[in-house]
Amino acid sequence: MIYIVIPVFNRWHFTKACVEQLQRQTYKDFKIVIVDDGSTDDTAGKLAEEYPEVIVLKGDGSLWWTGGINLGIEYALQHKADFVLSLNNDTLPKIDYLEKLIEGTKVKPGALIGSTGVNTETKHINFSGEKVNWLTDTVKDLRNEIDKTKRGQLLKVTHFPGRGLLIPVKVFDVIGLFDQKTFPHYMADYDFTFRAIKAGFEVYCSVDAQLGTYPEASGANQLIAQKTWKNYKEHLFGMKGAANLKYYLTYVTRHCPWYLLPISATIGTGKRLTSYWLKK
Repeated sequence: MIYIVIPVFNRWHFTKACVEQLQRQTYKDFKIVIVDDGSTDDTAGKLAEEYPEVIVLKGDGSLWWTGGINLGIEYALQHKADFVLSLNNDTLPKIDYLEKLIEGTKVKPGALIGSTGVNTETKHINFSGEKVNWLTDTVKDLRNEIDKTKRGQLLKVTHFPGRGLLIPVKVFDVIGLFDQKTFPHYMADYDFTFRAIKAGFEVYCSVDAQLGTYPEASGANQLIAQKTWKNYKEHLFGMKGAANLKYYLTYVTRHCPWYLLPISATIGTGKRLTSYWLKK
């Protein structure tokens, strides 16, 4: 049994499309848990009216991503889930998406299995996992490692985002939930997968488990797209800023090997200070 946990705040059109696509899945042994963190567009009411089978948990607007995902995970664990799938509402799973994730767990029992992102407009793969290089504060894009002649490929990664990550419940027994206190919004997912790997679990990206994405829909990308000094401040210090320096420095200190930390943190901080103005 998979419990699919989706934290949401407004954006009903994304939530509706995601739920409808999940209902078309070839794999049927799952339940959808939506954590509505104070939406003002009547998300909870619309779900109750149109999709009464969906479980809705409510927050007061203070949960952010990590608090929302943890609330849903706690519910799933209380109801004897075998797996938890963390998912964003601005995604469109292919109809065999869950089936392919489960196939991945059969090839690599006990591993966390992530999803391959596909741009909903261009239909091109835009994400299939990464490997970090602490020395240069860079990541290796694994899309170039995809063998188009093979089915069922699993690419081993060093970390993975929470957008489409299938997690065996044993992982929570060993390392606990996402670190809500330290990383209330961004970086909690990368931190979680690093912690899982340190505890002896493996993390892979399934090439066949494909998830439609809307890159322009993320709050971080919207800050970058509309370049102002106010947005720059939010980018570096705000909760919605993917380059938040406080969270980044905490994260790199926690996971970078100590002997590479000074150079990695220096390079990473410099990139975050300048990249806002360079990205289009």
